[in-house]
Amino acid sequence: MGRLALGTMTWGRDTDEHEAREQLTALLEAGGNLVDTADVYADGSAEKILGRLLSEDHRRDNVVVATKSVSRPGTERRFDASRRHMLAALDGSLRRLGVDYIDIWQLHAWDPWTPIEETLSAVDSAIAAGKVRYAGVSNYAGWQVAQAATMQAQSDLANRLVSVQVEYSLVQRGVEREVIPASQALGLGVLPWSPLGRGTLTGKYRNGTPAESRAANPTFSSFVQPYLGDGSRRVVDAVCTAAQGLDAQPLEVAIAWVRDQPGVTAPILGARTAAQLKVALGSEQLELPDALRSALDDVSRPERGYPEYGWNQR
Repeated sequence: MGRLALGTMTWGRDTDEHEAREQLTALLEAGGNLVDTADVYADGSAEKILGRLLSEDHRRDNVVVATKSVSRPGTERRFDASRRHMLAALDGSLRRLGVDYIDIWQLHAWDPWTPIEETLSAVDSAIAAGKVRYAGVSNYAGWQVAQAATMQAQSDLANRLVSVQVEYSLVQRGVEREVIPASQALGLGVLPWSPLGRGTLTGKYRNGTPAESRAANPTFSSFVQPYLGDGSRRVVDAVCTAAQGLDAQPLEVAIAWVRDQPGVTAPILGARTAAQLKVALGSEQLELPDALRSALDDVSRPERGYPEYGWNQR
């Protein structure tokens, strides 16, 4: 599958179809083949663009298509993992993508209003109908990952979950407390989203906020703001120093660090342009020296304590 994946959240909004085609080509040429999307990205436009690209040059057979359902933005019920919504959303994704099946169908978020048994029954039905090959979860807490994976493994069809997609970067290591250990124990691959800390680990915010950046955009500024504080700034400075010593880009260092973390299958790279993506894909060739990795571990280490790291836990 390759050690890097392509995200499509910008497709149909900040990235037009021409740039999207170049991004997909760049991924395939770099040896990757996993493309991650969702039914709500650009109100479905991301899936439509991906579907048109998959129909070109028989690309479908060379691409692992991962999409997500559950989110319902702009509604009173923000997340809906009911059987009715899930199966209807899946049919919509299949239609927009123009495919017969989804390789990895992911539950976009935990829905506290729907019994997990009902949600997993929808997954079983989709797999039994041949509409889905494998299933995964996204943005689940550790106990939720464990509950869903354990219950799914006990289903009559034994359709085991295969992946967990979570935010994971040098400035967001909270998943190391429970999600990563749970995933490793249960044999689930981890797909990190925003491995660049929502753009901060590129170093572009060190001397201010670029006018074209997300932090300068009223719609996305609140998304980036949590990682512009002093704690994150120390990590960004360390990444930039390491990059200088390795004659590499800061983003390459940040991606390589996540890529090689225990349990990680492939970081998901989201880029507005093909040029940005190609730079990020360059991290595939970068191997971090042990001493440098250790230094980055130390400067970014999250707070740890009881019960995850108390008594005889580690």
